[in-house]
Amino acid sequence: MKKGIWLAAGAYLLWGFLPLFWKQIHHLPPQEILGHRIAWSFIFLCALIRYKKQWTAFRPRLLITGTKRTYLATGIILAGNWFTFIWAVNNGYLVEASLGYFLNPLITILLGVIFLKESLRKGQWIAMALVLAGILIPTLHYGRIPWVALILAFSFAFYGLIKKTGPLESIESMATETGWLFLPGIILLSVLQIQGKAAIGNAPLSDHILLILTGLATTAPLLLFTAAARLIPLSKIGMMQYLAPTIQFLLGILVYGESFSNAQAVGFGLVWAAIIFYMIEGLYVKHKTQRLCTEST
Repeated sequence: MKKGIWLAAGAYLLWGFLPLFWKQIHHLPPQEILGHRIAWSFIFLCALIRYKKQWTAFRPRLLITGTKRTYLATGIILAGNWFTFIWAVNNGYLVEASLGYFLNPLITILLGVIFLKESLRKGQWIAMALVLAGILIPTLHYGRIPWVALILAFSFAFYGLIKKTGPLESIESMATETGWLFLPGIILLSVLQIQGKAAIGNAPLSDHILLILTGLATTAPLLLFTAAARLIPLSKIGMMQYLAPTIQFLLGILVYGESFSNAQAVGFGLVWAAIIFYMIEGLYVKHKTQRLCTEST
């Protein structure tokens, strides 16, 4: 189990520090970075599947009814999430982007209530109310909805919701998603090349290398996470998921000097309070249930 915890920590650390990578190519158009991220991720994942000799098992699963449509939908959502995050990091919205990933688990729970008819306890509804207040206060103060945070939170929540119905494992599903996006990504890069706006042939060698590495930067934490999920319970991984947005938040404030007003502090504080309250309430209910079971036996 200790190995699994280290693998999960490695995944979330990589996701947390990923903005440092995107900042190295912030001078390039975000759509070009996205195109390379899609293309090189697909190439890397296909090579990995071939290396692990999983093609034989992978192909029949693609023929399951609805599989291709499922991963076309998740691929489109993932592309939107990737583009938003890259744009946010390279345009001074990293703090707001981190808020999106703090919100994501709670938004996922809310979607479960709406679409899967799951029920929430009273304490969980209180946590949702705190989240709503955490969004509304900065919105009313600035007169601007934190759209970056909401797009990231809702897109990743819907991504997870739809992906729950898919039959493929993490590496296979991501290869299918990027496979759907590969041709549009190549077309996008070709258009930029024709317009003379592409980095290829015009940028320094270091930019070319970094663009190729976008595939590795995307897939490496996924591979660590997948390996960790096989070794430890998802509940333990879930407790670590706030490591990445915490690092992103600190990078935005301490490294890149993004502004953090009193209204933002109140908003973040309410969201963090919601997360803590939700966790404590869950532990209390779990302990109470275990105690009742013990007493009944």
